[in-house]
Amino acid sequence: MPLPKAELHVHIEGTLEPELAFVLAERNGVRLPYAGTEDLREAYLFSDLQSFLDLYYGLMAVLHTADDFTELADAYLARAAAQGVRHAEIFFDPQAHTARGIPIGTVIEGLAHALDRSEERHGISTQLIMCFLRDQPAESATATLDAAKPYLHHIGGVGLDSAEAGHPPAKFREVYAAAESLGLRKVAHAGEEGPPAYIAEALDVLGVERIDHGLRAMEDPQLVERLVRQRVPLTLCPLSNVRLRAVDTLEDHPLRAMMDAGLLVTVNSDDPAYFGGYIGDTFHAVREALGLGQEQLRELARNSFDAAFLEHDEPRRERYLAEVESYDFDTD
Repeated sequence: MPLPKAELHVHIEGTLEPELAFVLAERNGVRLPYAGTEDLREAYLFSDLQSFLDLYYGLMAVLHTADDFTELADAYLARAAAQGVRHAEIFFDPQAHTARGIPIGTVIEGLAHALDRSEERHGISTQLIMCFLRDQPAESATATLDAAKPYLHHIGGVGLDSAEAGHPPAKFREVYAAAESLGLRKVAHAGEEGPPAYIAEALDVLGVERIDHGLRAMEDPQLVERLVRQRVPLTLCPLSNVRLRAVDTLEDHPLRAMMDAGLLVTVNSDDPAYFGGYIGDTFHAVREALGLGQEQLRELARNSFDAAFLEHDEPRRERYLAEVESYDFDTD
């Protein structure tokens, strides 16, 4: 029985395993430029964020119908449940699909069909977070939010992802203000490849409640002090950081130092099909690489539920936290 945990940083498109990609490609008449699944897996070697994004967006071509999105989400939820996930807040990138001619309703309704059944089928409560592509114009983000309005009952919050360098958070000030007026929660990727200043900007200009990544916060002691004081959650993705060369090896990752500094950090899988493991695999990897003890792993699990958007259901949060506190590592 794995340690109970919440996953707060996972891109549903990044859970597309090669086997499912080929199934969907055949179903939808898409020709992939790979001889087979092993050939595709060999392409999952990246020199930086952009080299990953090129493949990531290219493979989305196999996703056409609502059923495709349902199948993708169901496959993730099944894997997540097997690795101890009890609550998942799942990112999706509507602009990457509408740019291919896929209606936003097809994407959202397909994902929602899986998420609405998730607790019954997988024992996982869920929320859906709609991300804006930061390397696209701000006007495109505003148009996406407008197009999503008929489906807001399926969406819990908004996020900001894709290529970070040269695209500061302030670019999206207006669409985040609009999202807040609609009652949506707010998160943003910052401090992955961008500077620590982007983290502060996401907090001050966009008013985000969580920072996705935040890896480079440790470069700014004053920022660290602020994040600790304000209890701002950081959704770290260690395997992703290694695969995208943000850190050289897992042993070099600042996760342990961030915990020691008092930061409210969580561990997540990001794009697990591409980065070598789902969230349970990530917990195991950081435990081995950084020598984390049982109580440090328990702290990470506790943080994940504390940082989750569960204010509408505090009894649920308390149940999940009780599972963490009573967990017996000898069963893992």
